[in-house]
Amino acid sequence: MSEPSNRLRDLARLRRVRDRIDREFAQPLDVTALASGVHMSAGHLSREFKRAYGESPYSYLMTRRIERAMALLAHGDQGVTEVCYAVGCSSLGTFSTRFRELVGMPPSVYRAQGDRAGLAMPPCVAKQVTRPVRNREASATGCALPSTP
Repeated sequence: MSEPSNRLRDLARLRRVRDRIDREFAQPLDVTALASGVHMSAGHLSREFKRAYGESPYSYLMTRRIERAMALLAHGDQGVTEVCYAVGCSSLGTFSTRFRELVGMPPSVYRAQGDRAGLAMPPCVAKQVTRPVRNREASATGCALPSTP
């Protein structure tokens, strides 16, 4: 096979991996299982996924989990621990650390502010404003949600 056709085949496989992560984010997923599902080695999958999407498969998975956690915390009556397990995380510490990296505040603070802040803006704006930031780009001081008057 030629190089362009190999690249296209790999891109199709990577898309299947990304789609699987989007669908099954709450399930126990690891790079080895994702790679075997598309007949790639874990190392090759990780390198090519990062090359194609700008982040590792694990980072992408955690971003999906945090996005779902944000919705559950802002609009649900579940506590942080229940949300952690509901989105597929098995460690509350890892969940809280990653949540803070992506959102800029701990999940407990987000939960306390989330519902109130969502009422102050239209849903289309809230979706953009509250979207987690990937690759540790949240500011060190945190990005507090706007308060309602």
